[in-house]
Amino acid sequence: MHLVVGLGNPGDEYQDNRHNLGFKVVDELRARARGPVSRAKFGAELCEVTLVGERVLLCKPMEFMNVSGQAVARVASFWKIPAADLIVVHDELDLPFGRLKLGAGGGHGGHNGVRSMLADLGSAEFARVRVGVGRPASGRDSADYLLSNFSRAEDKELPALVGLAADAIQAIVGKGLPAAMNQFNGKPQSNKDPGNRA
Repeated sequence: MHLVVGLGNPGDEYQDNRHNLGFKVVDELRARARGPVSRAKFGAELCEVTLVGERVLLCKPMEFMNVSGQAVARVASFWKIPAADLIVVHDELDLPFGRLKLGAGGGHGGHNGVRSMLADLGSAEFARVRVGVGRPASGRDSADYLLSNFSRAEDKELPALVGLAADAIQAIVGKGLPAAMNQFNGKPQSNKDPGNRA
């Protein structure tokens, strides 16, 4: 079983923030799989689905971003899911809006959710789907930018970007990380593979 974690902050006031992009991708995967209503357990919203013929546990930590690793560690421990079968999707300042970067290992890159996961899981060997939101204009605080909503222009492109990230996760589950990296890394939304949907 794979554990797919989308990072974000709980609460209606945060739901459309750039920082909640991970939640949106998990919601898209649940919708594609026609998954059941998520249930609350271990400080997370959980939903078990089938993606590309594989069992997948979708997880949205319901504790705030900077402690999200605690809930993920509890979930992974209970279901005995190793870091190698964990996929984390999150927003990424260092990528232009609309681009993805897939990989595994490495540091947190300043992302507090990833920082918490590294601390609480005790491993960096999980797969990551970094979804570009771009950097704020010069002089604007990065935290303020991430906790603000997408621009009107970005909103128009957001469904395609969320879909692209969901495609990438399905590719990791179905084909493995190296193949998914070759398919998705750095490519714009227009190059997505529509045949990869469930």
